[in-house]
Amino acid sequence: MLSQSELKQGFHYFMMGWHLITQKGLRRFVIMPILLNIVLLSGLFWLFITQIDKMIGMLMLSIPDWLSWLSSILLIIAILMILVLFYFMFTTLSGFIAAPFNGLLAEKVEKMLTGDQLEEGSAWDFVKDIPRMLGREWQKLLYSLPKLIILFLLGFVPVLGQSLIPIIVTLFTAWMMAIQYCDYPFDNHKVPFFVMKTELAEKRTLSLTFGGLVMLCTFIPLVNLVVIPVAVCGATAMWVAHFRDHLALKPAHHEKHAQATTPIIVK
Repeated sequence: MLSQSELKQGFHYFMMGWHLITQKGLRRFVIMPILLNIVLLSGLFWLFITQIDKMIGMLMLSIPDWLSWLSSILLIIAILMILVLFYFMFTTLSGFIAAPFNGLLAEKVEKMLTGDQLEEGSAWDFVKDIPRMLGREWQKLLYSLPKLIILFLLGFVPVLGQSLIPIIVTLFTAWMMAIQYCDYPFDNHKVPFFVMKTELAEKRTLSLTFGGLVMLCTFIPLVNLVVIPVAVCGATAMWVAHFRDHLALKPAHHEKHAQATTPIIVK
């Protein structure tokens, strides 16, 4: 059921993300994700421009003759599917490349908002943590990829692919944006992935509103260059307000969700 309160909160935390990236002490942690974003978007844009004709041709050749009368509609769907594919490539690659920087940004934002801080380690400790962060990105990929492939294929089913599937794809993409960026503060406290999903699902309207706004900004030129650090900051503010007290400060909560968990590192 749609919660009006959570809807407003989703907007609030997204706007709070824009405010936080301008704060002194956080700007230097924002620059690196933005630079990585520029390089990645430039490369994918070049790939999109050079390959789109071939990809559309391949998709149109796979359409059976008895659907030729729908060629114009199917052409539009094919282009939209390719855009979704490149969107997915961008979010996936940016997640892997920027994961260590986003985790660090989330830690700094949490420290700014609460006055507390995670246990600080050396540069070597940070390097040793990178495989765990990348492993978390694989978890998100393995969770989302099968569902996206199924939705992609269902998009070519007559009637269903032109009515219900686009709505489902939009909602699922918004959900994945919430998971993608809320995961950084959750992971900083070693909260298991499936526990995070459960917690976000309990505040579904909040999660979908926040994720939907992030999703929309990724389609806006120039804005999409800065939306990743904005999303990390906003998601961290959401974590502090709604999840931190019972997940980070009360480790016993994890025992109710999992048989084996990793100790939480909080001072």
